[in-house]
Amino acid sequence: MEQSINEQINQYRQSRNLPPLTLDSRISEQARAHSQAMANDSVPFSHEGFDQRVKAIARSIRYGAAAENIAYNQGYSDPGEQAVQGWIKSPGHQKNMVGDYDLTGIGVAKNANGEYYFTQIFIKRR
Repeated sequence: MEQSINEQINQYRQSRNLPPLTLDSRISEQARAHSQAMANDSVPFSHEGFDQRVKAIARSIRYGAAAENIAYNQGYSDPGEQAVQGWIKSPGHQKNMVGDYDLTGIGVAKNANGEYYFTQIFIKRR
């Protein structure tokens, strides 16, 4: 699902004449951990801890800018597509999707209630 979300984001960027984002496993690791924490109720559905995630990423990637999108849903046949469509319709999330970034990481987690949690982190390398 994470790969599919990346493809959908890059198709959207391409439709705006923007270069694709490269999916980076180090960034996805941080995104996945945040999605899992939200799914487990160990953190609220929020951007709480974003600075710590970016600091962890900065240990291996020199960056100049970072942003994050989160989403959750349940009951859809394609929850990843639903998350991407929601981001496109939200001005703040859409701004991140078309921002001047070159790397991304995506993490998806599902809890026992069947709720999906999504985190996408955007990074602009220096």
